[in-house]
Amino acid sequence: MSDKTLYTESNLEKVLKAGHLAVTSECGPPRGSDPEAVKHKANLIKDFVDAINVTDNQTSVTRLCSLAACIHIKLMGLTPILQMVTRDRNRIAMQSDILGAASFDIDTMLCLSGDHQSFGDCPTGQNVHDLDSMQLLQTVRYMRDEGKFLGGAEIKRPPKLFVGAAANPFADPFEIRVPRLAKKIACGAEFIQTQCIYNLDKFEKWIGMARDRGLTEKTFILAGVTPLKSAGMAKYMKNRVPGMDVPDDVIKRMSGQPKDKQAAEGIKICVETIQRLKEVPGVAGFHVMAIEWEEVVGDIVRDAGLLPRPKMA
Repeated sequence: MSDKTLYTESNLEKVLKAGHLAVTSECGPPRGSDPEAVKHKANLIKDFVDAINVTDNQTSVTRLCSLAACIHIKLMGLTPILQMVTRDRNRIAMQSDILGAASFDIDTMLCLSGDHQSFGDCPTGQNVHDLDSMQLLQTVRYMRDEGKFLGGAEIKRPPKLFVGAAANPFADPFEIRVPRLAKKIACGAEFIQTQCIYNLDKFEKWIGMARDRGLTEKTFILAGVTPLKSAGMAKYMKNRVPGMDVPDDVIKRMSGQPKDKQAAEGIKICVETIQRLKEVPGVAGFHVMAIEWEEVVGDIVRDAGLLPRPKMA
């Protein structure tokens, strides 16, 4: 029998359910075993966020595992979000890692498919995808809510995880973006973190369609934002990153600045994006993805008017 009395809400869950605009950010683990690299990043952002995502071998490049990095952050007294991709594990390994996280009382998780291995440092590696990201969502909810493994056996001390998924409002075809979101919610996604938003009009159309279907009442949507460091980064994301939508006016704005002022302009665009989306019904918070640029997260959150962060009991 599952013991549902053990469940306690994660800090992120408490913030969202209390009606505050939540803020999350992320740490990419190092390409080595030194935990200080993770701790340093976490210290840079801890005072400005409600939870910290830890990526799982992002871009298919081998790094310190997300679970170990989450444990280091948890031991700092912070709230890590365990990211797990289905690319690298079968259902046995995923259930095992979920229990491992629960054993350290890690209480928040994001379920992802993962980038194709051809993008990374082991292009001949074997994709697993025994489950897809929606089936992983269902697995976490089944383990939590029913207290059972996929094989049917009961779990002693089931995992108690607030579980989320990713959504890309900009991938083609646009017409299936909201139905796909609905499927993830039906599979158990309690919060959603979106792809980086630069095309605000298209994002507002997407979330408006989600509102019309009642989906924003069923999950918490965190709008993803990434500050641009340079015009070159903006052009790369537009032309080389699948599913990314960077309008020409953003590139023009970045290119119109001297090179030594482009980073500041990128931060300004990010702050303006947050300020506009704060007023959009259905936006429950923001996921600030400052890729290897964690030191600017505090400035972005402060300038966007998202401080102080609420202290939840």
